[in-house]
Amino acid sequence: MSAVTPFHIAIPVHNLAECRTFYRDVLNCEEGRSSDQWVDFNLFGHQLVIHYKPKTTKEEMHHNPVDGHDVPVPHYGVVLPWEVFQSFSEELRTKGVKFIIEPYIRFQGLVGEQATMFFLDPAGNALEFKAFKDMKQLFAK
Repeated sequence: MSAVTPFHIAIPVHNLAECRTFYRDVLNCEEGRSSDQWVDFNLFGHQLVIHYKPKTTKEEMHHNPVDGHDVPVPHYGVVLPWEVFQSFSEELRTKGVKFIIEPYIRFQGLVGEQATMFFLDPAGNALEFKAFKDMKQLFAK
Protein backbone atom coordinates (compact mmCIF):
# COMPACT_ATOMS: atom_id res chain seq x y z
CA MET A 1 0.00 0.00 0.00
CA SER A 2 1.39 3.40 -0.93
CA ALA A 3 1.50 6.40 1.38
CA VAL A 4 -1.91 7.90 1.95
CA THR A 5 -2.34 11.52 0.91
CA PRO A 6 -5.01 13.83 2.35
CA PHE A 7 -8.40 13.83 0.68
CA HIS A 8 -10.51 16.95 0.06
CA ILE A 9 -14.26 16.90 0.51
CA ALA A 10 -16.74 19.77 0.34
CA ILE A 11 -20.17 19.29 1.88
CA PRO A 12 -23.30 21.45 1.87
CA VAL A 13 -24.63 22.96 5.09
CA HIS A 14 -27.64 25.24 5.51
CA ASN A 15 -26.44 26.60 8.87
CA LEU A 16 -22.81 27.66 8.49
CA ALA A 17 -22.41 29.05 12.04
CA GLU A 18 -23.88 25.99 13.78
CA CYS A 19 -21.83 23.57 11.66
CA ARG A 20 -18.69 25.66 12.15
CA THR A 21 -19.14 25.30 15.91
CA PHE A 22 -19.83 21.55 15.59
CA TYR A 23 -16.75 20.75 13.51
CA ARG A 24 -14.51 23.03 15.57
CA ASP A 25 -15.76 22.36 19.11
CA VAL A 26 -17.34 18.89 18.99
CA LEU A 27 -15.06 17.14 16.48
CA ASN A 28 -12.02 19.27 17.47
CA CYS A 29 -11.15 20.14 13.87
CA GLU A 30 -8.66 22.96 13.46
CA GLU A 31 -10.19 25.76 11.40
CA GLY A 32 -8.35 27.02 8.32
CA ARG A 33 -9.34 29.59 5.70
CA SER A 34 -12.92 30.81 5.53
CA SER A 35 -15.32 33.30 4.02
CA ASP A 36 -18.94 34.15 4.71
CA GLN A 37 -19.90 31.18 2.45
CA TRP A 38 -17.45 28.40 3.47
CA VAL A 39 -15.00 27.18 6.13
CA ASP A 40 -11.98 24.87 5.76
CA PHE A 41 -11.23 22.33 8.52
CA ASN A 42 -8.47 19.87 9.27
CA LEU A 43 -10.34 16.59 9.79
CA PHE A 44 -7.64 14.20 11.05
CA GLY A 45 -5.19 15.52 8.43
CA HIS A 46 -7.75 15.78 5.61
CA GLN A 47 -9.34 18.90 4.16
CA LEU A 48 -13.04 19.15 4.90
CA VAL A 49 -14.86 22.24 3.66
CA ILE A 50 -18.37 23.17 4.72
CA HIS A 51 -20.12 25.27 2.06
CA TYR A 52 -23.29 27.20 2.68
CA LYS A 53 -26.23 25.94 0.62
CA PRO A 54 -29.76 27.20 1.28
CA LYS A 55 -32.03 24.59 2.83
CA THR A 56 -34.35 22.95 0.36
CA THR A 57 -37.19 20.53 0.79
CA LYS A 58 -36.06 17.79 3.10
CA GLU A 59 -34.88 14.82 1.12
CA GLU A 60 -35.44 11.46 2.79
CA MET A 61 -32.19 9.80 3.79
CA HIS A 62 -31.54 6.42 2.18
CA HIS A 63 -30.25 3.47 4.21
CA ASN A 64 -28.62 0.19 3.21
CA PRO A 65 -28.48 -2.84 5.52
CA VAL A 66 -24.96 -3.67 6.73
CA ASP A 67 -24.27 -6.15 9.53
CA GLY A 68 -27.78 -5.78 10.97
CA HIS A 69 -27.78 -1.96 10.93
CA ASP A 70 -29.34 0.63 8.61
CA VAL A 71 -26.33 2.54 7.25
CA PRO A 72 -27.15 6.05 5.97
CA VAL A 73 -26.24 6.83 2.35
CA PRO A 74 -24.40 9.01 1.57
CA HIS A 75 -21.91 9.32 4.43
CA TYR A 76 -18.25 10.25 4.85
CA GLY A 77 -15.61 10.02 7.53
CA VAL A 78 -12.11 8.87 8.38
CA VAL A 79 -10.49 5.52 9.19
CA LEU A 80 -8.71 6.16 12.48
CA PRO A 81 -6.06 4.23 14.39
CA TRP A 82 -7.74 1.80 16.83
CA GLU A 83 -6.76 3.69 19.99
CA VAL A 84 -7.78 7.05 18.50
CA PHE A 85 -11.20 5.63 17.57
CA GLN A 86 -11.72 4.44 21.15
CA SER A 87 -10.83 7.78 22.75
CA PHE A 88 -12.66 9.81 20.05
CA SER A 89 -15.89 7.82 20.49
CA GLU A 90 -15.74 8.31 24.27
CA GLU A 91 -15.13 12.03 23.80
CA LEU A 92 -18.17 12.27 21.50
CA ARG A 93 -20.29 10.50 24.13
CA THR A 94 -19.20 12.99 26.81
CA LYS A 95 -20.13 15.85 24.47
CA GLY A 96 -23.64 14.41 24.04
CA VAL A 97 -23.41 13.40 20.38
CA LYS A 98 -26.49 11.41 19.40
CA PHE A 99 -25.41 8.36 17.43
CA ILE A 100 -27.39 6.88 14.52
CA ILE A 101 -25.33 3.72 15.07
CA GLU A 102 -23.58 3.53 18.44
CA PRO A 103 -19.87 2.63 18.43
CA TYR A 104 -19.52 -1.15 18.08
CA ILE A 105 -17.42 -3.88 16.44
CA ARG A 106 -18.73 -4.78 12.97
CA PHE A 107 -18.02 -8.17 11.32
CA GLN A 108 -16.63 -9.42 14.63
CA GLY A 109 -14.33 -12.41 14.07
CA LEU A 110 -14.64 -12.10 10.27
CA VAL A 111 -12.54 -10.62 7.47
CA GLY A 112 -12.83 -6.83 7.67
CA GLU A 113 -13.54 -6.70 11.42
CA GLN A 114 -13.75 -3.04 12.39
CA ALA A 115 -14.96 -0.57 14.98
CA THR A 116 -17.51 1.86 13.56
CA MET A 117 -19.95 4.60 14.56
CA PHE A 118 -22.36 6.91 12.71
CA PHE A 119 -23.84 10.29 13.65
CA LEU A 120 -25.16 13.44 11.93
CA ASP A 121 -23.77 16.95 11.82
CA PRO A 122 -26.22 19.82 12.50
CA ALA A 123 -27.04 20.03 8.76
CA GLY A 124 -27.98 16.34 8.61
CA ASN A 125 -24.82 15.09 6.86
CA ALA A 126 -24.05 11.53 7.98
CA LEU A 127 -20.55 10.81 9.28
CA GLU A 128 -18.90 7.44 9.85
CA PHE A 129 -15.65 6.98 11.71
CA LYS A 130 -14.09 3.55 11.81
CA ALA A 131 -10.93 1.70 12.83
CA PHE A 132 -9.26 -1.63 12.14
CA LYS A 133 -6.99 -3.42 14.62
CA ASP A 134 -5.25 -4.76 11.50
CA MET A 135 -5.08 -2.05 8.82
CA LYS A 136 -4.33 -4.77 6.23
CA GLN A 137 -8.02 -5.65 6.57
CA LEU A 138 -9.11 -2.25 5.16
CA PHE A 139 -9.54 -3.63 1.63
CA ALA A 140 -9.72 -7.35 2.47
CA LYS A 141 -12.30 -9.47 0.62
